[in-house]
Amino acid sequence: MSRSLQHDVGVNGSNGDSAGGHHRTSGAGAARPEATRTRSAAPARTAKGRVRMTGKQRREQLLDIGRSVFAERGYDGTSVEEIAERAGVSKPVVYEHFGGKEGLYAVVVDREMQLLLDMVTGALTGGHSRELLEQAAFALMDYIDTSTDGFKILVRDSPVAQSTGTFASLISDIATQVEDILGLEFKARGFDPRLAPMYSQMLVGMVALTGQWWLEVRKPGKAEVAAHLVNLAWHGLEGLERHPKLVGDRKQ
Repeated sequence: MSRSLQHDVGVNGSNGDSAGGHHRTSGAGAARPEATRTRSAAPARTAKGRVRMTGKQRREQLLDIGRSVFAERGYDGTSVEEIAERAGVSKPVVYEHFGGKEGLYAVVVDREMQLLLDMVTGALTGGHSRELLEQAAFALMDYIDTSTDGFKILVRDSPVAQSTGTFASLISDIATQVEDILGLEFKARGFDPRLAPMYSQMLVGMVALTGQWWLEVRKPGKAEVAAHLVNLAWHGLEGLERHPKLVGDRKQ
């Protein structure tokens, strides 16, 4: 699935780039992992040796710098002044491309959410249920490992959450992908497939929260963490009761 960018435009409804602004659409326009994204040609230099970028190049530069600063300082601690200073431009250039800090943040968040979603759903290629679970766990750990700044941004609450989504909504999106697989397994084993959406949220939420913890400690290694995640999830599903009952006094 893909998301529409609500802020990926410049001021006055323009694309903010005189040399090739863009909107994300489904399919070929969807965000791709950093290693496969196409980079613009090297910027030209003026007679005085200063870098002259096209609108598209400048936009990508601002996005890269904004991503780094937001990860380091959070939304509230980041200013347009600092982003402009690091980019070597004036504040109006940032406003021209994104309308302000909120617009820049919205595009950064949307790109990271789409990247993570694509990595997880693209990883689900195995045929066996346990292998699929391993692939989903590894995809999240890979994202944290290769896009640490992006993950730091996603797990923070933002003042533009209603327009760009939240980490919780992203987890829900990923859980939806897992839901279909889990539903087939439930049906094959005689469980109520209508419970699959709830169980998929539980499984994906467990992996996501573990990823947040691992982001800080980085121990044990990625493969070992994924193995323990799958161990808990798989053997928990393996011993699943069709009609679980509470053992305590509380019933509601």
